Amino acid sequence: MTARLASIQRHPLKSHGRETLEGVRLTPGCALPWDRHWAVAHDAARLTEGAWAPCQNFSRGSKAARLTAISAKLDEGAAQLTLTHPDQAPITFAPDDPDDAARFIDWVRPLCPPDRAQPARIFSAPDVAMTDTDYQSVSLLSLASNADLCARMGQDLSPLRWRGNLWIEGTGPWAERGWIGREVRIGDTLLRVEENIVRCLATTANPATGERDADTLGALKTLHGAAEFGVYARVIEGGAIRTGDTVEVLP
Repeated sequence: MTARLASIQRHPLKSHGRETLEGVRLTPGCALPWDRHWAVAHDAARLTEGAWAPCQNFSRGSKAARLTAISAKLDEGAAQLTLTHPDQAPITFAPDDPDDAARFIDWVRPLCPPDRAQPARIFSAPDVAMTDTDYQSVSLLSLASNADLCARMGQDLSPLRWRGNLWIEGTGPWAERGWIGREVRIGDTLLRVEENIVRCLATTANPATGERDADTLGALKTLHGAAEFGVYARVIEGGAIRTGDTVEVLP
């Protein structure tokens, strides 16, 4: 079976929802367009305005499991987000508008544990995605690896649990762990795989409910000796990609 791009996912507001795309255009040295464009800084954050910041400065699913059940829809032209959650009424807001951002903070606060740092404001930086890496990355993940982990754990694990960008089908389970330092061609683009993705407690939560229900970290450590799933890559050559595109791992 030829490997192909099965799904494209982006997360406009880091850790606060995901959406499915049919196609997107990648740019060298950049993350997926609008992916992690904004993030929710908590009240203990230490940030430099206009610059990338590490994930510990932001509200996220590892600390607030209920956030993992948020779904998102971005209106790119209006720079407006619509978020839905099983326990909340939907909200549509413009993250860059101070009044709208304050309304969002009021909406999301009930989803955050009261004994954790509380969401304070929406943070962004020009032309910089708040990726979990200190370089602008795109994540590649394997449906075969997810299926293998499901079988080993004896339970269903939605791919949405992993908050990935590009899902690939048609490779062997865990083949992506051998791609470090290699290049991958998808559609018109070329990406260089940099490292495995180290996973956190966010992956233990069910994206349908926001409840922790799976010891994903323990299972990954048993399998690999480390809680790793998926790989980070840099975009080397830009272009358009669409679901169904052939994926070729170069020698």
